[in-house]
Amino acid sequence: MSKIYTPLTIRGLELPNRIVVSPMCQYSSVNGMANDWHLVHLGSRAVGGAGLIITEAAAISPEGRITPSDMGIWSDEHIQPLKRITTFIKEQGTAVGIQLAHAGRKASTLAPWEESKRLTKDDGGWLPVAPSPIPFNDEGVVPKELSINEIRDIIKLFIEAAKRAVIAGFDVIEIHAAHGYLLNQFLSPLTNKRVDEYGGTFEKRVRLLLEVTEGIRSVIPDRMPLFVRISATEWAEGGHTIEDSLKISQLLKDSGVDLIDCSTGGVVKSQEIPVEKNYQVPFAEKIKKEINIATGAVGLIDDAIQADDILTNDQADLIFIGREMLRNPYFGLLSPELGGKKIAWPNQYQRGKPRKSL
Repeated sequence: MSKIYTPLTIRGLELPNRIVVSPMCQYSSVNGMANDWHLVHLGSRAVGGAGLIITEAAAISPEGRITPSDMGIWSDEHIQPLKRITTFIKEQGTAVGIQLAHAGRKASTLAPWEESKRLTKDDGGWLPVAPSPIPFNDEGVVPKELSINEIRDIIKLFIEAAKRAVIAGFDVIEIHAAHGYLLNQFLSPLTNKRVDEYGGTFEKRVRLLLEVTEGIRSVIPDRMPLFVRISATEWAEGGHTIEDSLKISQLLKDSGVDLIDCSTGGVVKSQEIPVEKNYQVPFAEKIKKEINIATGAVGLIDDAIQADDILTNDQADLIFIGREMLRNPYFGLLSPELGGKKIAWPNQYQRGKPRKSL
């Protein structure tokens, strides 16, 4: 029996299959509000048979956005538009999660299809913040170094965002600590040059992530799964390594995290990533087997047989699919031969089923 279409229970949540729609920024919000675009975009993937859909990174504060068009969850006004989406997704038999994020020094830019530049206050931008005043690239603005009090405020913002996510009807919360955004910036020795309790040694660099994790775990239901996305390696000399990620994963597990979403890179421009099929899967496998925690595999996974092989070989527990879901929102419906049984298509789409699956 193939594994991609088998259920998986994490805490009090049973996922109908192992297919996850990976968080993908849409840069389509105004004042952080979810809208019709998000309903149709995410709802289509639910109709398409995914077991779990995770929204794009939702900023915990206006300054935590990558662009002015990012989704947010920093106020109670964001709850109802999100609840509209979670209600529809769950009506399709799909679970729904939200990724909570702060962009740190990578904030205040334009959407990728617009002119590539750092926004200033005059054109609607803001001054980014970071653990240390180090710009992302030569053209980047020097970010403001966060004070201890500001760090504590950010922890509170993550916790308040998690409370709103529960009210909005989400089944899963994922903390974004990857791709060079704020929590990842604190973890990395390349971006964190502090000499206080939040920088220097490994134990101090990981402190912010653990305090955010423990704070969120304390305010969400015990039955609710908590994921963390990490960059398992930074692909850069002197940077974070898989050995660091193993230690972090153990600490996260001890703090109540249920799954490590294993991505890589994004911290510095000088990274050298050997992009190829399944290039990030070994990190998910290593963390899964050495830490004994559930993991998600992500990156250039674009067909069901490839995904099923990863699961069958016990390299990960869930498959996070990004770009292929943009190309094919019905990914979950179109490989029923792997399921060992007929996949339940929506009644409205029954007459469109491929003949081989009838």
